[in-house]
Amino acid sequence: STLTGKAYVLYLSREVDVISASVLEDKIPEGVERLLLHTRNSTFWEQKDGFFHTDFVGVDKDGAEFIARKGIRLVGIDYLSIAPYKRSRPTHEVLLKNNIIILEGLNLTGIQEGFYTLYCLPLKIPGADGAPARAILIR
Repeated sequence: STLTGKAYVLYLSREVDVISASVLEDKIPEGVERLLLHTRNSTFWEQKDGFFHTDFVGVDKDGAEFIARKGIRLVGIDYLSIAPYKRSRPTHEVLLKNNIIILEGLNLTGIQEGFYTLYCLPLKIPGADGAPARAILIR
């Protein structure tokens, strides 16, 4: 049930390098339970170069704690990790300890900020801690 429902896409400017609490403050409408972060990372999908970009935007520990305090149950981002490069553990620990589902690898190219209905359908893989999924947004 967490993977399907009303979601808010938050567009963050190209100048944002790390998503901290101060970046998120006053930007998330009240009552949002599913938050998708649209960053400059989406330009990597457009490039189609096949390279892993280490300069991607991610959520730091402080940002993850803010997300947990807001009561968000699902957070997604437009690259391969929710956390900054080589600083993965603190962010993942905060989110997972708060039972927040993480969606990584979203292509939000062309998606405007606002409310959508998210349909995320992961493959059921017994014993796995993650799975490939098809995620779509309907306005």
